[in-house]
Amino acid sequence: MAKVHIPAPIRPLVGGAAEAVAPGETLGEVIANLEAAYPGVKDRLVEGDRMRRGMATFVNGVVVSPQLATRIPEEAEIYFAPAIAGG
Repeated sequence: MAKVHIPAPIRPLVGGAAEAVAPGETLGEVIANLEAAYPGVKDRLVEGDRMRRGMATFVNGVVVSPQLATRIPEEAEIYFAPAIAGG
């Protein structure tokens, strides 16, 4: 199962937890399993068949493709990093 680090703006949907675990062989499967456990998470992360614009995804410390078909290694650590605007 993947360990998913939950961004602060989404934590209210997962009961305030900073981390969750979810099975899946692809990014889409992991997110679908998170959605099953925590309704509303997918809408905050996904746009169509890819991650929302401005949402970077790191798997084991490496930026990966925003496509939901992206393969995820077993026991991966996934970080979702929303873009931060500033000036």
